[in-house]
Amino acid sequence: MSLNAPARLPRPGKDVYRFALGSAALSDSRQPSCLEPEKGRRDRRNRRQWSQGRSGGPQEPEAAPEAPAGGHARGGGRGMAAVWQQVLAVDARYNAYRTPTFPQFRTQYIRRRSQLLRENAKAGHPPALRRQYLRLRGQLLGQRYGPLSEPGSARAYSNSIVRSSRTTLDRMEDFEDDPRALGARGHRRSVSRGSYQLQAQMNRAVYEDRPPGSVVPTSAAEASRAMAGDTSLSENYAFAGMYHVFDQHVDEAVPRVRFANDDRHRLACCSLDGSISLCQLVPAPPTVLRVLRGHTRGVSDFAWSLSNDILVSTSLDATMRIWASEDGRCIREIPDPDGAELLCCTFQPVNNNLTVVGNAKHNVHVMNISTGKKVKGGSSKLTGRVLALSFDAPGRLLWAGDDRGSVFSFLFDMATGKLTKAKRLVVHEGSPVTSISARSWVSREARDPSLLINACLNKLLLYRVVDNEGTLQLKRSFPIEQSSHPVRSIFCPLMSFRQGACVVTGSEDMCVHFFDVERAAKAAVNKLQGHSAPVLDVSFNCDESLLASSDASGMVIVWRREQK
Repeated sequence: MSLNAPARLPRPGKDVYRFALGSAALSDSRQPSCLEPEKGRRDRRNRRQWSQGRSGGPQEPEAAPEAPAGGHARGGGRGMAAVWQQVLAVDARYNAYRTPTFPQFRTQYIRRRSQLLRENAKAGHPPALRRQYLRLRGQLLGQRYGPLSEPGSARAYSNSIVRSSRTTLDRMEDFEDDPRALGARGHRRSVSRGSYQLQAQMNRAVYEDRPPGSVVPTSAAEASRAMAGDTSLSENYAFAGMYHVFDQHVDEAVPRVRFANDDRHRLACCSLDGSISLCQLVPAPPTVLRVLRGHTRGVSDFAWSLSNDILVSTSLDATMRIWASEDGRCIREIPDPDGAELLCCTFQPVNNNLTVVGNAKHNVHVMNISTGKKVKGGSSKLTGRVLALSFDAPGRLLWAGDDRGSVFSFLFDMATGKLTKAKRLVVHEGSPVTSISARSWVSREARDPSLLINACLNKLLLYRVVDNEGTLQLKRSFPIEQSSHPVRSIFCPLMSFRQGACVVTGSEDMCVHFFDVERAAKAAVNKLQGHSAPVLDVSFNCDESLLASSDASGMVIVWRREQK
């Protein structure tokens, strides 16, 4: 969710969500740039130009390090962290109106503000003084730039991808009348002990009679609590400090950001400016290693191969490209079989020679990236534009979501790449499904195969996979703001014996939200504030020490976990 400026201050940037509707006016590619630690000469020049009134109008209140602000959870408690986040959020929301002709300075400013506020938090200012500073800061910025509008005003300038219709939440539709589906099911193997059906049954059972030494503790297992220690889930996911801010795609949406597999410091993000950035976070300062160019329109999605040597990208220019991550070389360009805009992609998790793509003509295709050809029998049609794809861990089940609110499950033939349509769930008629994430185990204490879904309902939905055909059953939902933007969510990658399991999602309220899926009440674990536009995607590195989030204005923030 982004903010409308007062009438005298037109909102900078462009509408960047049109890939969900099928049209996008894209700007020319830009040279790569990233935020590095402040370098004296450039920063002094930037500040001088700003202070001399380059942005026009009266000067903004000084963001001095001595200004009181909230701090980290330790010492001053969670109140300090909350006030610090609120101050940073106010600055971020007004940041779009600073130096409109000098966007890189805006990024430098917000990063420096984050550093100053964190340092100042250690001073231990009284809570009343911190709250007073927050109130005065908001008033002064409001006088300088005009009052902020309400969150719902984002609808005024974004192209909505929501179609109003009746609610059919959790309605399951079998394809029993489809002779192709019936024929395919006749050759299906019976349910094995490793099937989804058995896992779901085992999860609902009580393990009172489990054998000694069982590796799966119950939710009441004392051994599990002993291993987890006294650290709560909230403390475990206490992300606050900004590690780095990348702005090489400023003013164009970054719909996807992903850390490389099993990697702590390699990150990639794609943009509607038509490029993909490969970034390295260590050694300091973090840098943009290379920018992959070649697509003639916006890049809608990309994926790392299992070994991280290959990236596959999809674009509104109706092509997918295969890239070598080592040198940024485009290995192959593959046109969409239907000549349609490509909106999403994912590797087959076991056989990375196969990639599944979804397009604007409602089709899912399995592509062989070595030959550049579509796999025979590897295509299927959905009810709408395909916006989201996800495999289960073994690669035998594929889920696809479209812009009309449906999620389809497919059986994937590991030998041939053939797709067999199995089940359909109408999440909400007419509400685009923008993200699907699959997880076989939510945590070591909750072995449910689960699906996490964003669907423009102002909710994050968690489904249980109840059988090996991908049938879904709603488990619970979490409140977020999403009505028109292609927001994504993820399961946290690490599983521990700590009670509870965490999921993270973007939101149109410009925040990153953490939820505990096992907590019955007050599921919210943490909320990160710092973006000045709707947060579209989130990604953890392999050890959860860093979290990356991207937004609709082109900013990518890398958050660092608080050190305990």
